[in-house]
Amino acid sequence: MQPFTTLTGVAAPLPMANVDTDKIIPARFLKSISRSGFGKNLFYTMRFREDGSENPDFVLNRPPYRNAEILVAHENFGCGSSREHAPWALLDFGIRCVIAPDFADIFNNNCYKNGILPVRLPREVCDKLMEDARLGANARITVDLERQVVVRPNGEEIHFEVDPLRKHLLLNGLDDIGQTLQHAAAIDAFEAKRKTAQPWLAG
Repeated sequence: MQPFTTLTGVAAPLPMANVDTDKIIPARFLKSISRSGFGKNLFYTMRFREDGSENPDFVLNRPPYRNAEILVAHENFGCGSSREHAPWALLDFGIRCVIAPDFADIFNNNCYKNGILPVRLPREVCDKLMEDARLGANARITVDLERQVVVRPNGEEIHFEVDPLRKHLLLNGLDDIGQTLQHAAAIDAFEAKRKTAQPWLAG
């Protein structure tokens, strides 16, 4: 998993509440267990018309937001079904951070497991960040995980809270498997000891 340290990039404003996982990645696209390839279908029903052409009114279809790395939204982002494909689609598109007043619990957990930082900030702060984001490419936002601050284009720093363990895992690019492999030496030692003491278990 790619570490998350400091991200400076274009932020896309999505002034919507209750964006569920079916809006993020519709169920009909969940035919692969690979984590790649979902970005092209991110927000499909909002990005594309019925004939498959792009909807020019949707934010991610407009420059500079085609290259957005940060998404700013309203309450209850990621609600609905517990599909891990939702953060896969965001990440495959290029989104590494979502800022919102709150997130659905399972979506929030899945973000951390896939290298996306979900940042909780009050609604009024999110609205200010959306106004910044509407200024386009010249108004980049910085998210500094080490210092736990979001830096607005005007230099104002906004503190956010994050669980210390999740912060450590993101900073070091550790998913659940990576976290377990940190103890590989102890696991190998245990297996060697058990093989000696109980050889019949080794087959």
